[in-house]
Amino acid sequence: MQIEIVSEIDLVQAYQHLQSPESGGVSLFIGTVRNIAHGKEVIRLEFEAYHPMALAEMHKIAERALQKWNLSGIVMQHVTGTRQVGEAVVAIGAASAHRDAAFEACRFLIDELKKSVPIWKKEFYSEGSTWINAHP
Repeated sequence: MQIEIVSEIDLVQAYQHLQSPESGGVSLFIGTVRNIAHGKEVIRLEFEAYHPMALAEMHKIAERALQKWNLSGIVMQHVTGTRQVGEAVVAIGAASAHRDAAFEACRFLIDELKKSVPIWKKEFYSEGSTWINAHP
């Protein structure tokens, strides 16, 4: 497993971690900063996390995925710091012998991360800013 809070998403490293001879299916989800949120033009986002708790929760989620699917690899990376529109903020990946398990596990990992991992973001708009839970 590769579970990290990072300053930069490394997609090559994420894929390399998931790739293996027994992995017939690799699913990699990349979340990026979009230009519109809540009907407002987004300029940038800033992310903060309580690292020890965030990492512990990410590990729990990964362990649940391993119990549910026969996975050969898991990647969970989330950034902290400032990101501009179009930049990656989260990379979630799952690898398995078969594509169905990789797809299902990847969806589970991102959905559960969004529900329970203590990461917050500040959205900067063309007309102000606001702190919100990064993953409501």
